[in-house]
Order: sequence, then structure tokens, then C-alpha cells
Amino acid sequence: MDTIETKNQSLVLHELQQLPQKLKNQKNVFFKKGEDPLNSVDTSKYFYFVLSGKIKIFQIDFKSSKEQILYLLSRGDMFDVVSLLDGTHREQISEVLEDTELIQIPLEDVKDMILLDNNFRQLFYSYLAMQLKSMENLAISLSFYDVYQRVLQLFTRFTYMKDDKAELKIIDNLKHEDIASMVGTVRKVVNRSLQKLKQDGIIELSRKKIHIKKFQEILDRLNT
Repeated sequence: MDTIETKNQSLVLHELQQLPQKLKNQKNVFFKKGEDPLNSVDTSKYFYFVLSGKIKIFQIDFKSSKEQILYLLSRGDMFDVVSLLDGTHREQISEVLEDTELIQIPLEDVKDMILLDNNFRQLFYSYLAMQLKSMENLAISLSFYDVYQRVLQLFTRFTYMKDDKAELKIIDNLKHEDIASMVGTVRKVVNRSLQKLKQDGIIELSRKKIHIKKFQEILDRLNT
């Protein structure tokens, strides 16, 4: 899968190239699509860096069966920042959406890196700030915007410009159920928004892909 990293994710990946010289207890672990790789037992002992693939971290309301995706991890992401900092076991669920390779490192080793490695410390806190901002944006979006606007916001978040062409990355091949879970609704409701965008010529929907055709129109609709 083609991937685009944020500047911070790219710096994390660069820093990971130095890990073999810094750590002896790291190892690469691999997970297949559909597996649950990051349970609370694992994250109470280890910290993870994503080298490739895609993992969703989510919560489920078992009474309503409604799912909310909290994080969508891809190349350059870290997990679990909260467990690392406060030592709590968080009952979140993970699922591999694409075959994934992770670097697994004992928590104590990562804590030492934060204390002793200035470059990594700066990256870590920048990444933490990015995650906090992401959760803040999610809370605001769920509180103040309707589903159609949330879908537009989601597309702007994951659209990147390449040679003056807008490309939707990371979420471009998600199932519509997962897109619904990212914007706090169900598939039936999110499908109405996707179909409206398709009918208006703003996106193109194929069986397993979403393509952005008129990115400026998405921005304009968010600002009206």
C-alpha cells in the first residue's frame, strides 16, 4: 500500500533506524489481517512502533454494538502512549486491517530512551501532542457537526496533495463500516453522505476504493 507519513511520523521512522545501536531487547513482530495484536496485557509490557500495515484501535458499546474508532495506526505511528506514561491497562480493542509489521520494545527501555535520548524525547512529545490534538478534534467533531460534515472533515484529514492532485491515503480502501466508526455513526448513515458526494461529482466510489475528484469543493463545503 502506498503510504504518506506526517512530518513527525517520518522523523520517528528515521529515529527507528538508529534503534539497533541503542536497544538490545527490541524485536520485530508480524500480524495478519483480522488479528488482535495490541491487547492490554501486551501494552502493559511493551511499546510498539508501526513499520508497515494498518491497525484500528476502537471501543465498542456492547449494548448497542456501536463501534468508535479512536486511532488508525499506520507506518510511523506509536502505541500505547498512555499506558507508557501512566502504567494503566486500557481495555481497548485492536484489529489488523492490513498485514502489519511492528517493532516491539519493553516499556522500561522506551522510558529510558525518553530520559536519555534528546532526539527521541522531542519526537515522543511531539507525537503525544499530535494524539491529544486528534482526540480533541474527534470530541469537537462528534459534539458539534453532523455526519456529512464529519465525513468531509475526515477526507480533509487524510487527503494529500501530490503534483497538484489530491490523493486520499490510509482511509481510501477502508470498508464503509470503518469509515462510519471513525465519524461516530453506522454504515447506513455514512453511505448516504458518500452517495451524495458521489452524485455531486466530488468523490468516485469503486468497489474497494474512494478517490477524491474535487478536493477544493470539499474545503468549500466545510467553510459554508
